[in-house]
Parts: sequence; C-alpha cells; structure tokens
Amino acid sequence: MKFLVVGAGSWGTAFTRVLLDRGHDVVLACHTEEQAQAIAETGRNPRYLQKVDLRPAETVALADAPADVDVIVVAVPSIAFADVVAALPGDAPILSLTKGLDPATGERLSTRVRGRGVAVLSGPNMAEEIAVGLPTAAVIASEDGYLAGQLQHAINSTVFRAYVNPDVVGVELCAAAKNVIALAAGAVDGLDLGDNGKAALITRGLVEMARLGDAFGARSETFSGLAGMGDLIVTCWSRHGRNRRAGELIAQGVAPADAVAEIGQTVEGITTAPVLLELSRRVGVELPITEGVSAVLSGQSLAELAGRLMGRQPTEE
Repeated sequence: MKFLVVGAGSWGTAFTRVLLDRGHDVVLACHTEEQAQAIAETGRNPRYLQKVDLRPAETVALADAPADVDVIVVAVPSIAFADVVAALPGDAPILSLTKGLDPATGERLSTRVRGRGVAVLSGPNMAEEIAVGLPTAAVIASEDGYLAGQLQHAINSTVFRAYVNPDVVGVELCAAAKNVIALAAGAVDGLDLGDNGKAALITRGLVEMARLGDAFGARSETFSGLAGMGDLIVTCWSRHGRNRRAGELIAQGVAPADAVAEIGQTVEGITTAPVLLELSRRVGVELPITEGVSAVLSGQSLAELAGRLMGRQPTEE
C-alpha cells in the first residue's frame, strides 16, 4: 500500500518506520520545506528521533502532499488537526494517530473528517520505543469494519500487534482523557507523594474515563483494554511520557508554558484538560481529577488541590 504520513514529529517519524518495515511505500509530509529537505538528504529527522533511519520514504512539505495514496496517516497536534485534514488532497481514508479533542468545538477528532473514511489508532505506544523496534500493541477503531481490517492487516507484525475495535467513541475519549490524568500522575511524582498515591490516582482516573465514556455510549470493555488502561498506564509511568513529565515540572513550580518549552514537544493534556472538563459539564458527568488539573493550569495551588481531592466525601468505589 502507499501511505501518506502527515506530521514529522516523534509519532509520525516512528510510525513511518513501522510502515517501511512492513514493506509499504511511504511519503512523509513535513511542516516545513526545510525539514523535508533535511530528511531527504540525510535519511534522518533533524529534530525528532534523530537515530531513526527513514529511508526509503519520500519526504515533501505538507503543501506538496500527493493525492494518489491509499491511506493518509495524520499525526499532528489536536489544535491543528481540523485545519490539516480539511486541506488534504484526494479522498483517501484517514488513520488518525492524534490523541485529543478539537479545542475549538470539543468534538472528537474523527468527527472533523468530512467526505472520506476514518479510523483511529491508539494504545500504549511510546514513539521512542516503537522507533527502535520494541514490541507494542495498538487498537484500530472505525465504524467501517472493512477499513479497520485492511489497516490491521497492513500494520500488524511481530513487534506491532494490531487489534480492531468498533468503539470509535470510547477509543477517542480514552486517548484524550488519559493525557489529563497523566498530568496529575506527574504531579504526584513531582511532589514525591509515593507509589501508593500515584496508583490510587491512576485507578480513579480510569474510573473518570469510563464514566465519561458511558455518558457517550462507549463500550465499557474499551476502558479496560489497550486504548484505556493500557495507554493510561504507560502515559502515567513511562519516562518518555510528555504529559507525565509536564505534570512533574509544574508540581515543582515550573509554569505550564515553560514546562512545554522545556519538553520541546506537544503536551496534549494541557490543551485537552479544559476542553474535556467543558465536555463533561455538557453531559453532567463529574470528573474531579480533570477539574483539578484544569484549576492548577489556571493558577490554583497544587497543594490545595491535593488536599481537596483527598478530603472529598467518602463513597462507594
């Protein structure tokens, strides 16, 4: 198959390598002409995962992305997703790797795709590990079962195991919410509150995710699967987790914007937290951890938040 990968960040770079290893033809569309030229000349991404060999992928600037491809893989920040997919040429189906919500509307990102098929891929997929061939598993969700199966066959390998799941709603909500919980988990690390506290927070975070999913008709099994528990665990514990690291820095007194600058990559949880909170309020679902993260990002004391969460009225699990 011929794939167009849009976005040459860490995830786009790693996924390009996955596709090349499966024998596919790949065009990697970069944000700038300079980045495309550098990759074309060296076979390496000058900014992200520099050791990954991207040959023989063709590289172009996004403005020059070809239309004659079988699938378009979109790996751009959520804030840019809607504009990017609206400008894509041709009518090939989209496989979204972006984990977040549309900041302008609060909608799931797949709903921003018009006039073409769409699937989403999610799971415990740290790009740094995938890029060097370490094993992982992911779920591909689409309302089009044939498309999901076609993508599963194209991507599945002995190091990248792909499952299919018809629950697009659940998979996308998991992908967005887990980044917000990871910010809180990172704050636990930054405050040295211990493994017990972190495990408790992650567990209750999973409850929040499932509660929101239930309100939108998602399948409960999705939240105990790769897109839910799997991705939540790795995002909250991995040393590669940007959201976890951002939460840790913020807990140590670094301003959110400075934390993002220090990490040097997109931190989706910071964008997603207020959007997710607003979404939950629309449907009357209580998300205390998400509410707390949003408050801290708006300037509330983290110490006050920790005390408020632990001081909530006891209830049934």
